[in-house]
Amino acid sequence: MKELEDRIRQDGQVLPGNVLKVNSFLNHQIDPNLMMNMGKEFADHFKEDHITKIVTVESSGIAPAVMTGFQMQVPVVFARKHKSLTLVDHLYTADVYSYTKQTTNTISIDDRFVNADDRLLIIDDFLANGQAVEGLLKIADQAQATVAGVGIVIEKSFQKGAELIQE
Repeated sequence: MKELEDRIRQDGQVLPGNVLKVNSFLNHQIDPNLMMNMGKEFADHFKEDHITKIVTVESSGIAPAVMTGFQMQVPVVFARKHKSLTLVDHLYTADVYSYTKQTTNTISIDDRFVNADDRLLIIDDFLANGQAVEGLLKIADQAQATVAGVGIVIEKSFQKGAELIQE
């Protein structure tokens, strides 16, 4: 998507360790017009896949996921990284390592929101080492849901994430 490429070139910064900082439009401040256009792109790309739900991991994947859900008219479910008083039982879980935060989080989704009848579209902000998507694939497997596709806003093609997911 040319609009996204232009924004990365204009506003993105490469930090030590090959970390791409795009917090002026995706991670900290969100450009809603860009997110809506990405949602349209994802919806167009996956329109024939009979998606019933979109799943993502909090928090940077939520904006593009919601815009895609809006375009496709399907619910969006996000995996929580932190336990809360309202999210304690009947969970699908997976451990996910964050390269940028250097921590492992147990992500979880309430089992009422993803099930065997679902055809899921996974949307995430970055694909680097593939940990977040791998975690969501494990959750989909626990729910016996079908993963119909994966949409990534920015792929770091020099890292192994895409290769792991394709396997």
